[in-house]
Amino acid sequence: MSITINLPKMHPVPGFKLGTTSAGIKVLGQKDLVVMQLVDNASIAGVFTQNVFCAAPVHICKAHLQAGKARYFVTNTGNANAGIGEQGMQDAMATCIRLAELTDTEPSSILPFSTGVIGESLPIDKILHALPAALDALSEEGWVDAAQGILTTDTCTKGASRQIQLQGKTITITGISKGSGMIRPDMATMLAYVATDAPVAPNILQTMLKQAADHSFNRITVDGDTSTNDSCMLVATGKAEIGVIDGQDSLEYKQLKNAVTEVMEQLARAIILDGEGATKLINIHIQGATDAQECDAVAYTIAHSPLVKTAFFASDPNWGRILAAVGRSGVKNLDINSLEIYLDDVCLVRNGGRAEDYTEARGQAVMDQDEITVRVDLKRGDAETTIWTCDLSYDYVKINAEYRT
Repeated sequence: MSITINLPKMHPVPGFKLGTTSAGIKVLGQKDLVVMQLVDNASIAGVFTQNVFCAAPVHICKAHLQAGKARYFVTNTGNANAGIGEQGMQDAMATCIRLAELTDTEPSSILPFSTGVIGESLPIDKILHALPAALDALSEEGWVDAAQGILTTDTCTKGASRQIQLQGKTITITGISKGSGMIRPDMATMLAYVATDAPVAPNILQTMLKQAADHSFNRITVDGDTSTNDSCMLVATGKAEIGVIDGQDSLEYKQLKNAVTEVMEQLARAIILDGEGATKLINIHIQGATDAQECDAVAYTIAHSPLVKTAFFASDPNWGRILAAVGRSGVKNLDINSLEIYLDDVCLVRNGGRAEDYTEARGQAVMDQDEITVRVDLKRGDAETTIWTCDLSYDYVKINAEYRT
């Protein structure tokens, strides 16, 4: 499978290195093993899948993160190391132990990540053999290769990078992610790594990550499936010569959080644009709800409807499918005579039925676009939210039907 390299300028982050190699896990010569090195005393935050069948590396990563000594991340693709029981735990630990030996650190300083097929044993010998090559490739310029090395069914690399000014100094935020199918995060995303050279206290960094993830990776869905391996990491190396950000009330915190969120939003939208077989990006905006739970109920009912998603793939303005999804979203005492439903600025539904000024031609013009916004105004409160999804194409079925062949 060919991979499109479509990354923006990836600014290096002082104190964060990446090395990528091929272990031959599934395809000989394909980049599939990435090691990331963190400067000593870097702050690290992580959010992980809520799937109770979470993969062995997720268990170990969470435990090692809690120990507070992390110096290296190691990621393999082609195999999720999930659903393997005790053998999976042993293999994930074997990776940590070998990398610790090679770097003269402790196994608890290694955070392992895996992505790929569930229920198959990790080809541990290939991974252990390839670790030295990944270490030899370590470089602060290694973002592009690493963006390729973490992919599975993705068709393109996903990266974002920006710089801001804090206390008169240039601060860098750079990140990569992977994800294309089995996408409905319940924490962050499939795999994502974001680093900054700003100095941030660990507990404050964790808060920042949670807030940024809730406004980015936790707002996307391709197919409604939450992976066993979802992990998102945020690293602050502290190499920038500014004061430590140790509270949420400072201007520096707010500026950095906004920049981190923007980077993560860009990565999250890239996942939707590369959804398995996707041809359209769909923004679903719910407003006028009584609370966030009501917003999510309506938004995700629309986003997960196969009938809605296939209509988008066909560019068919079959707005009745959207209306039906809103109606079955479970919102109590919903007044269908008050709410309004739009495609971009074209009103579909008003006063309980088709809007009097709606025409098929106007609806078709919107549906022919590559990016479309569905907006639902419930007119019952002040809560609002936006999530991102994609259409459902023939290729989604083909890709997932043939995933193991």
